[in-house]
Amino acid sequence: MISPPSSGKTVSASRVTLAQLMQPEHANALGNVHGGWIMKLMDEAGALACMRHAGRRVVTVAVDQMVFRQPIRIGDLVTITAEVSFVGRTSLEAEVHVVAEDPITGYRTHTNTAYLMYVALDENHHPTPVPPLIPENRAHIIRMEEAKARQERRLAAKSPE
Repeated sequence: MISPPSSGKTVSASRVTLAQLMQPEHANALGNVHGGWIMKLMDEAGALACMRHAGRRVVTVAVDQMVFRQPIRIGDLVTITAEVSFVGRTSLEAEVHVVAEDPITGYRTHTNTAYLMYVALDENHHPTPVPPLIPENRAHIIRMEEAKARQERRLAAKSPE
Protein backbone atom coordinates (compact mmCIF):
# COMPACT_ATOMS: atom_id res chain seq x y z
CA MET A 1 0.00 0.00 0.00
CA ILE A 2 1.30 3.44 -0.93
CA SER A 3 1.25 6.03 1.84
CA PRO A 4 0.25 9.62 1.11
CA PRO A 5 2.96 12.25 1.38
CA SER A 6 3.62 13.25 4.98
CA SER A 7 3.88 16.92 4.10
CA GLY A 8 0.85 18.91 3.12
CA LYS A 9 -0.15 20.58 -0.12
CA THR A 10 -1.20 24.17 -0.70
CA VAL A 11 -4.70 25.25 -1.64
CA SER A 12 -3.50 26.69 -4.96
CA ALA A 13 -1.87 23.38 -5.93
CA SER A 14 -5.36 21.87 -6.14
CA ARG A 15 -6.97 24.64 -8.22
CA VAL A 16 -8.72 23.50 -11.41
CA THR A 17 -10.51 25.59 -14.02
CA LEU A 18 -12.85 24.13 -16.62
CA ALA A 19 -14.44 26.19 -19.40
CA GLN A 20 -17.14 25.07 -21.79
CA LEU A 21 -19.32 26.83 -24.35
CA MET A 22 -22.96 25.99 -23.70
CA GLN A 23 -24.58 24.38 -26.76
CA PRO A 24 -28.21 23.56 -27.66
CA GLU A 25 -27.83 19.98 -26.35
CA HIS A 26 -27.28 21.46 -22.86
CA ALA A 27 -30.62 23.35 -22.92
CA ASN A 28 -33.99 22.81 -21.36
CA ALA A 29 -37.28 23.83 -23.05
CA LEU A 30 -36.81 27.46 -21.95
CA GLY A 31 -33.44 27.76 -23.70
CA ASN A 32 -31.52 27.81 -20.44
CA VAL A 33 -28.84 25.30 -19.55
CA HIS A 34 -30.04 22.33 -17.48
CA GLY A 35 -29.02 22.68 -13.86
CA GLY A 36 -28.04 19.02 -13.91
CA TRP A 37 -25.49 19.70 -16.64
CA ILE A 38 -23.90 22.44 -14.53
CA MET A 39 -23.94 20.14 -11.49
CA LYS A 40 -22.10 17.48 -13.53
CA LEU A 41 -19.41 19.97 -14.53
CA MET A 42 -19.11 21.18 -10.94
CA ASP A 43 -18.69 17.61 -9.70
CA GLU A 44 -15.98 16.97 -12.30
CA ALA A 45 -14.09 20.14 -11.35
CA GLY A 46 -14.39 19.43 -7.62
CA ALA A 47 -13.25 15.83 -8.07
CA LEU A 48 -10.25 16.91 -10.17
CA ALA A 49 -9.19 19.44 -7.51
CA CYS A 50 -9.46 16.77 -4.82
CA MET A 51 -7.57 14.20 -6.92
CA ARG A 52 -4.77 16.74 -7.41
CA HIS A 53 -4.56 17.22 -3.67
CA ALA A 54 -4.92 13.58 -2.63
CA GLY A 55 -2.90 12.04 -5.44
CA ARG A 56 -5.69 9.45 -5.53
CA ARG A 57 -9.04 8.76 -7.11
CA VAL A 58 -11.96 10.22 -5.20
CA VAL A 59 -15.70 9.61 -5.03
CA THR A 60 -18.42 12.15 -4.32
CA VAL A 61 -20.11 11.66 -0.96
CA ALA A 62 -22.10 14.88 -0.46
CA VAL A 63 -23.12 18.10 -2.10
CA ASP A 64 -24.11 20.95 0.14
CA GLN A 65 -26.93 23.21 -0.92
CA MET A 66 -26.81 24.22 -4.57
CA VAL A 67 -28.65 27.40 -5.51
CA PHE A 68 -28.62 28.80 -9.03
CA ARG A 69 -28.73 32.59 -8.69
CA GLN A 70 -28.93 33.34 -12.40
CA PRO A 71 -29.82 31.28 -15.48
CA ILE A 72 -27.08 30.18 -17.85
CA ARG A 73 -28.00 30.51 -21.51
CA ILE A 74 -27.03 28.74 -24.70
CA GLY A 75 -23.98 30.51 -26.12
CA ASP A 76 -22.58 31.42 -22.68
CA LEU A 77 -19.05 30.42 -21.85
CA VAL A 78 -19.23 28.70 -18.47
CA THR A 79 -16.09 28.77 -16.35
CA ILE A 80 -15.94 26.54 -13.30
CA THR A 81 -13.18 26.97 -10.75
CA ALA A 82 -12.60 24.49 -7.93
CA GLU A 83 -10.06 24.16 -5.16
CA VAL A 84 -9.77 22.14 -1.99
CA SER A 85 -11.15 24.07 0.98
CA PHE A 86 -10.83 21.44 3.73
CA VAL A 87 -9.39 17.99 4.38
CA GLY A 88 -10.15 15.47 7.05
CA ARG A 89 -8.40 12.14 7.45
CA THR A 90 -9.76 10.61 4.21
CA SER A 91 -12.27 13.25 3.13
CA LEU A 92 -11.86 16.46 1.16
CA GLU A 93 -14.17 19.39 0.53
CA ALA A 94 -13.96 21.39 -2.69
CA GLU A 95 -15.32 24.89 -3.10
CA VAL A 96 -16.65 25.23 -6.65
CA HIS A 97 -17.57 28.55 -8.35
CA VAL A 98 -19.49 28.96 -11.60
CA VAL A 99 -19.36 32.03 -13.82
CA ALA A 100 -21.31 32.48 -17.06
CA GLU A 101 -19.88 34.88 -19.63
CA ASP A 102 -21.34 36.30 -22.80
CA PRO A 103 -18.31 35.82 -25.08
CA ILE A 104 -19.42 38.69 -27.35
CA THR A 105 -19.89 41.40 -24.71
CA GLY A 106 -17.63 39.95 -22.02
CA TYR A 107 -20.39 40.40 -19.44
CA ARG A 108 -19.79 37.90 -16.62
CA THR A 109 -22.28 36.63 -14.04
CA HIS A 110 -21.48 34.56 -10.96
CA THR A 111 -24.25 31.97 -11.09
CA ASN A 112 -23.49 29.80 -8.08
CA THR A 113 -21.02 28.39 -5.58
CA ALA A 114 -21.29 25.04 -3.87
CA TYR A 115 -19.28 22.81 -1.56
CA LEU A 116 -18.83 19.18 -2.54
CA MET A 117 -17.38 16.41 -0.35
CA TYR A 118 -15.25 13.56 -1.62
CA VAL A 119 -13.44 10.58 -0.11
CA ALA A 120 -10.03 9.48 -1.39
CA LEU A 121 -9.75 5.80 -2.30
CA ASP A 122 -6.82 3.41 -2.40
CA GLU A 123 -6.22 0.78 -5.07
CA ASN A 124 -8.77 -1.53 -3.39
CA HIS A 125 -11.44 1.20 -3.33
CA HIS A 126 -11.14 1.73 0.42
CA PRO A 127 -10.90 5.18 2.05
CA THR A 128 -7.29 6.27 2.39
CA PRO A 129 -5.59 9.17 4.22
CA VAL A 130 -4.92 12.44 2.40
CA PRO A 131 -2.19 15.05 2.91
CA PRO A 132 -2.92 18.07 5.13
CA LEU A 133 -4.10 21.27 3.46
CA ILE A 134 -1.77 24.27 3.74
CA PRO A 135 -3.56 27.64 3.69
CA GLU A 136 -1.73 30.40 1.83
CA ASN A 137 -3.49 33.45 3.22
CA ARG A 138 -5.96 34.64 5.85
CA ALA A 139 -8.94 33.99 3.55
CA HIS A 140 -7.89 30.33 3.23
CA ILE A 141 -7.65 30.01 7.02
CA ILE A 142 -11.14 31.47 7.49
CA ARG A 143 -12.56 29.25 4.74
CA MET A 144 -10.95 26.18 6.34
CA GLU A 145 -12.55 27.06 9.69
CA GLU A 146 -15.95 27.48 8.00
CA ALA A 147 -15.45 24.19 6.14
CA LYS A 148 -14.62 22.38 9.36
CA ALA A 149 -17.89 23.64 10.84
CA ARG A 150 -19.77 22.45 7.72
CA GLN A 151 -18.15 19.02 8.03
CA GLU A 152 -19.12 18.80 11.71
CA ARG A 153 -22.74 19.62 10.75
CA ARG A 154 -22.67 16.97 7.99
CA LEU A 155 -21.34 14.33 10.38
CA ALA A 156 -23.85 15.28 13.10
CA ALA A 157 -26.75 15.03 10.62
CA LYS A 158 -25.49 11.61 9.48
CA SER A 159 -25.12 10.02 12.93
CA PRO A 160 -28.11 8.16 14.46
CA GLU A 161 -29.75 9.78 17.45
